[in-house]
Amino acid sequence: MVLATGNAGKAREIQAILGAGYEVLLQSALGVESVEETGLTFEENALLKARYASAATGLPALADDSGLEVDALQGAPGVRSARYAGADATDGQNVQRLLDAMAAVPDGHRQARFRCAVAWVRSADDPQPLLATGAWEGSIAHEPRGTLGFGYDPVFIDQESGCSAAEMPPGQKNRLSHRGQALRALVGMLAPWG
Repeated sequence: MVLATGNAGKAREIQAILGAGYEVLLQSALGVESVEETGLTFEENALLKARYASAATGLPALADDSGLEVDALQGAPGVRSARYAGADATDGQNVQRLLDAMAAVPDGHRQARFRCAVAWVRSADDPQPLLATGAWEGSIAHEPRGTLGFGYDPVFIDQESGCSAAEMPPGQKNRLSHRGQALRALVGMLAPWG
């Protein structure tokens, strides 16, 4: 299946969670550009991306849309997480904008969660796409911690372990994460399709 992303970190994470029973090809490796994410929800964006990748390649497609919701910021950055600091922002720029926005927010009021929606389509016009979601509760650190992961991982603190997502080995992160939850649910739904 084609994976509707050009994000290598996300692709490694998804392949690790799916396991050897599935082969995913990055859409960017097949010459497919990203589609504009115009959906208002993670589910809408995931489905939009999956349908676009399938139409461009003729292959079944898997897409995810995920992001960070911060309570003190009324749910921002939300579906705009990858573009929080601008259309071409780097992970570091997005993290810095978040830390700047949270600078005056005290401990005890820094709750946040990662959300993920994954969509799988057999074809671009699949009338019965598969959708699954996951959420990972935590809080926002005052400064980045750890060197693993990508995106907001260095400032997202898991509520149970107290570690940032960037301090966790990949296996631990994949067991806890929003993406891991959504993909494991999707794998269960995919079983009848072989």
